[in-house]
Amino acid sequence: MTQVNEWLKIESLDLEAQGVAHNAEGKVVFVEGALPGEEVQVSTGRRKNNWEQATLRALRQESSQRVTPRCVYFGTCGGCKMQHFHVGAQVAVKQRVLEDNLWHLGKVKPETMLRPIEGPTWGYRYRARLSVRHVVKKGAVLVGFHERKSSYVADMRSCEVLPPHMSRMLVPLRELIASMDTRDRLPQIEVAIGNLDGQLITALVLRHLEPLGPADLARLREFAAQHEVQWWLQPKGPDSVHLLDEQVQQLAYTLPEFGITMPFKPTDFTQVNHQINRVLVNRALRLLDAQPHERVIDWFCGLGNFTLPIARTAREVLGVEGSEALVQRSRENARYNGLADKTRFEARNLFEIAPTELAAYGAADKWLVDPPREGAFALAKALADVHQQPDLTPDYRPPQRIVYVSCNPATLARDAGLLVHQAGYRCVAAGAVNMFPHTAHVESMAVFERSS
Repeated sequence: MTQVNEWLKIESLDLEAQGVAHNAEGKVVFVEGALPGEEVQVSTGRRKNNWEQATLRALRQESSQRVTPRCVYFGTCGGCKMQHFHVGAQVAVKQRVLEDNLWHLGKVKPETMLRPIEGPTWGYRYRARLSVRHVVKKGAVLVGFHERKSSYVADMRSCEVLPPHMSRMLVPLRELIASMDTRDRLPQIEVAIGNLDGQLITALVLRHLEPLGPADLARLREFAAQHEVQWWLQPKGPDSVHLLDEQVQQLAYTLPEFGITMPFKPTDFTQVNHQINRVLVNRALRLLDAQPHERVIDWFCGLGNFTLPIARTAREVLGVEGSEALVQRSRENARYNGLADKTRFEARNLFEIAPTELAAYGAADKWLVDPPREGAFALAKALADVHQQPDLTPDYRPPQRIVYVSCNPATLARDAGLLVHQAGYRCVAAGAVNMFPHTAHVESMAVFERSS
């Protein structure tokens, strides 16, 4: 048990951006708000047999990387966890998290560590899901992120990671919802911002649990005109989303280096940080190095974020995604960019795929893999089975190179272990991507080359 007057030395940060220390008994102590190298006293909240959860109470030795948080709501709002940590140090920690996961979970050591991808650290968040709560005791409506480790909505009037125009809109949104007849039945506003030719287009998706009356619809239209936003309404699930008024500008983002424009709906998955996404796509394609004679498969292709740029150089690109609706959107985007003749899209469940099913897609020179947090275990396992049991698919030729883009270093490490130790690949490079500055979220990229 950690004593009240005991000084702890913070050794590292965990994946939740908590300081990690050991007390005099050798028990692990996770300390909210503490940074590596600091000496702290703590107030213990939870105790288990092997660990304790604590908060920072006193600081004797301060880290040289500690900075003053820019947001006045930091510490209360759960949107950011690392604003007290210099952004360069944040990136270094994320790179170390990636290396540690690859080694400890996958027993994989990349031959080269790529320089981390960095970009804007404030005003970068072009997607957000804001909770809405009418709090009768406060006599106010709250619009924002949840408080840290709580279901309560933070009482916030600005946000430093949202674009400035969206941050300034939080108070008007509170006032709008407070004026509506259905204010107690409006739990969420989803924000999606497009950037086309330097112009920001802001869409707000209002989740409403009962039909909106004429007066509330009029209030939304007045707000849209005043703040230059477009309202989408969501009465039920994601498939029910529709525009309040049809005559609005299309949401899109661009990949100008490839001459690609990507139209999207506000509920489609797109990267939160558009500027980092541009750099990410550029690096992924340089590492993939698709040649004019090559066929490439883009697994978990989404809207075609990688598929369409790859099609600018490769002979043919097959994009595979789990949703038929997403596949249809990808086809539309390919036609929009004049790439329908070089792309093909198919829908299938990529969390279940046998070696023979994999071989049925035909040989590809290279793969781009960009899975959700669950990773791409089934694909990696199918490749491993092909390598270890070649008689299963005697005519199949595995890809020579795989570029794997990940939003979860743990599942990347798991899959990397399969590719390296069972599927005949080398991990030639890996690096972190700071897609979400000031959060503990780690995006990364790894490159695998076939050994023989």
